[in-house]
Amino acid sequence: MSSVTLDEITALAKRRGFVYPHAEIYGGLANAYDYGPLGAELLRNIKNLWWKTFVSQRADIVGIDASIISHSKIWEASGHVSSFADAMVDCKNCHFRTRADHLIEDFFVKKEKEIKVEGKTTEQLDEIISENKITCPVCGKIEWTRVRKFNLLFPVNIGILEGDQSLAYLRGETAQGMFYNFKNIIDSTRVRLPFGVSQIGKGFRNEITKGNFVFRTIEFEMGEIEYFFNPEEQDAMQLFESWKNSMWDFVTNLLGINKENLRWRAHTDEERSFYSTRTEDLEYNFSFGYKELWGLAYRTDYDLKQHMKFSGSDLMYTDPKTGNIVTPHVIEPAVGINRLFLMVLQDAYWKDEQKKRIVLRLNKALSPYRAAVFPLLSNKPELVEKAKQVFDELLSEYPTVWDDRGNIGKRYLAQDEIGTPFCVTIDFQTLIDNTVTVRDRDTAEQVRVHVKDLKGAVS
Repeated sequence: MSSVTLDEITALAKRRGFVYPHAEIYGGLANAYDYGPLGAELLRNIKNLWWKTFVSQRADIVGIDASIISHSKIWEASGHVSSFADAMVDCKNCHFRTRADHLIEDFFVKKEKEIKVEGKTTEQLDEIISENKITCPVCGKIEWTRVRKFNLLFPVNIGILEGDQSLAYLRGETAQGMFYNFKNIIDSTRVRLPFGVSQIGKGFRNEITKGNFVFRTIEFEMGEIEYFFNPEEQDAMQLFESWKNSMWDFVTNLLGINKENLRWRAHTDEERSFYSTRTEDLEYNFSFGYKELWGLAYRTDYDLKQHMKFSGSDLMYTDPKTGNIVTPHVIEPAVGINRLFLMVLQDAYWKDEQKKRIVLRLNKALSPYRAAVFPLLSNKPELVEKAKQVFDELLSEYPTVWDDRGNIGKRYLAQDEIGTPFCVTIDFQTLIDNTVTVRDRDTAEQVRVHVKDLKGAVS
């Protein structure tokens, strides 16, 4: 488990403007957060890199942006209305409410054992709680209600007149838009099997969370791909392994995450969804243990068939060369963007004990700013004027921040904490030979660079 605590990450995130508790001045809202100026930039950089990698740079994948408020029949067809639920349990003594799986898993973690209870029935969960005499983490009593299911979908009533409302839902995932739009996509584009459809967007789940910061919230963002193929022409397991390699490469090489903090975990028969023949999770060793980061599932043709059944529409694919008609199968890589965000923060967090500083060693492609520009002294107009010129030049190429507050040492430390790779200082020497000091975030080493070479030096 990481030596960095969640409290340290949370404190840095608020202090430096990455993440704020939602509506803090009103007492906050459980499981909801706002992304501050730096958090919005980091989140956008992660999303842009994901989209560039899996959509823009792939000829076999197209993107869509489906509606967040969606038709109720979509969720009936997908099975969410009937079975999209968490198992809840309440303490009769103090009225503490929690997910039964979280209660059980936390109990065994304290005993230094790892257990997965996904897929177990409410009766089986009751039995585990009873047999192990699991106490309430709040009051210490063993007075639990029976475990019961609680649907996670957010219902929405559409209509401006009373009595003329219709039921819709905030989407619980982004995948369904790619299934019910399948026919529209193949009719309006030139895609041919095998091909993928991708989407990044908001999802909503009315669930009780464990309070692990932005890891699990009621509003979240997902990056999902549905990769459609003909199982008679493509080997499903080869495609599955190919996607595993692509996911691993994105996390380790493009996001720059330490491989030692990652592992693959295959779902057991119990926890795997009934329509999936194979599911694996890429897990990251968060400060609260190994948890799912990115799921990969072979969903077969379940989703398209369900939407054909409930809508009466034809979502079959006709091969333009052979005329063969097939219901495509699908492999789905689905990642929580907010989990990527939290992983990136934790993995980059470094306590430099030698120099007594905290550094976010972010990949340059992800850093909110590529460079910070300082005039050595803010009360010297000639330095400030020259620094503004350098700032404007860099800003035309890279996200750049201006800072003239306090002494130069404090400015360096502040930029280290937000992950800015380079600090550029304009001093009196600059006025003589047009060179500036460029400081490297990770090593704290400084070199003199001519202004004409500066863009290349921070590339």
